[in-house]
Amino acid sequence: MANEVTTTIHFMDGTKMSLAHPRQAAGDAIQVTSAVRKALDSDKIVAEIQGDLFVIPVRNIKYVQVTPAPKELPQ
Repeated sequence: MANEVTTTIHFMDGTKMSLAHPRQAAGDAIQVTSAVRKALDSDKIVAEIQGDLFVIPVRNIKYVQVTPAPKELPQ
C-alpha cells in the first residue's frame, strides 16, 4: 500500500517493535515538520495499537526508523 508507513522503534536493550500505519500528514511539509519537532521534544511516545494503549519512555529508545521517509523533511 502506497500510503502505509512502517515505524520501527529500536530499544536500548536490543529489542525492537515495528508498527505499520497509514501515512500521517501526507505530503504537507509543515505538518511533517510539526510532528517531528513534537516527537523530538517529547519524553514519551504514545501509540494505540489494536485497542491497547502503549506509552513508551523515550529514555528506553535507541532510535526510531520510519520507512519510507517523508518526501519532504524539516531542515
